[in-house]
Amino acid sequence: MQADYDVIIVGGGLAGGCLAIALQQTGLKIAVVEAVSGEQRAKSGAGDRALALASGTVKMLENLGVWQVAKSKATAIKNIHISDQGHFGKTRLSAQREAVEALGYVIVARDIEAHVADLLNQSGIDQICPARVIGLTSGADLAHLSLKRENESLNLSAKLVVGADGGQSSVRKLLDIPQHITEYDQTAIVTTVKPEKNHQNTAYERFTSSGPLAMLPLSDTFAVVWTRTHDQANDLLTLSESRFLEQLQECFGYRLGELSLQAPRRSFPLSLVRAEKMIADRTVIIGNAVHQLHPVAGQGFNLGLRDVVQLAEMIIEQHQANKDIGDAALLQAYAQSRQKDHDRVVNFTNSVVHIFSNEWLAVAAARNAGLTLLDHLPFAKTQLARYAMGLNSRIPDFGKQG
Repeated sequence: MQADYDVIIVGGGLAGGCLAIALQQTGLKIAVVEAVSGEQRAKSGAGDRALALASGTVKMLENLGVWQVAKSKATAIKNIHISDQGHFGKTRLSAQREAVEALGYVIVARDIEAHVADLLNQSGIDQICPARVIGLTSGADLAHLSLKRENESLNLSAKLVVGADGGQSSVRKLLDIPQHITEYDQTAIVTTVKPEKNHQNTAYERFTSSGPLAMLPLSDTFAVVWTRTHDQANDLLTLSESRFLEQLQECFGYRLGELSLQAPRRSFPLSLVRAEKMIADRTVIIGNAVHQLHPVAGQGFNLGLRDVVQLAEMIIEQHQANKDIGDAALLQAYAQSRQKDHDRVVNFTNSVVHIFSNEWLAVAAARNAGLTLLDHLPFAKTQLARYAMGLNSRIPDFGKQG
């Protein structure tokens, strides 16, 4: 049977868009299916979120041709300051000490999404938008998608379907892939504040008994991700701006003078969500469709982009060898290659959340001694910096595709 497409990517956001861009010069026939229009995406409040990009992620974005323009909208992280509220322990990481331009970057999601959308529009790749996936079946040779576009029904086939459609993934639901959900009983409050003094490109991660406070440099402001218990977060959201800032200031301190609020406060409950599997017949799910993490250490987007580039590299190699890009062995190899990275990042973020939220005296003393010792061990600091920069994983190169 002749397929309508080689690859259909469901989801035209960052993960789906970057995958399409990675595959655009392969000669494969590709379609991107997106549920919302470009105008709706541009107006979505989700576009206001700040993304922390590890240096390894930036290298991948460079290979995709995305970073060259997006960089002008990003703020470099030159220093990272890690501390534990009410305790003596602290660790400081420095780009200068590690002899790198930056430990990472912070960018507003909307800015990088807009550039990915522009590249996608220039690529000539078919975009079916807005359209919803309402059916998905797989045969021996092809996967079949049923779509609804306004009042029109579409039936398409492909050798491979990729679900890059986020946490509420339609593809995952249609495949009946269960999720494992771990509730943290925490809520994240996100907003933007401006410090009285220059932040000097320093990112702060301050741990408290209720959860971490991340202050990420963004232009001359900070993107704030403040984790509290549900009740504490509800109380903070009902406070006046001045009272909210007093509470934030009490948590962060006055090292950069007084803070002023620059954006509305938003909140979302935190949980760890993992799909039970990543693949099915001629179908694979990536990014937030597979994993949603606690925001501590800002690993979510970085992990998702590694899904994208690993899958793209394997599809390209399979295609260049004139082999079936939807082959079960290829998808199984992809899942196995990503499982270790997923487990490592999930275990790391989970451990950090639980260790630094534990106020038992012995645990508090041990973690603070550890932070202080780490601050005085150059080799250990370099290892932590490499982890923070995402340089402990191989970075696929797309320069040889064609």
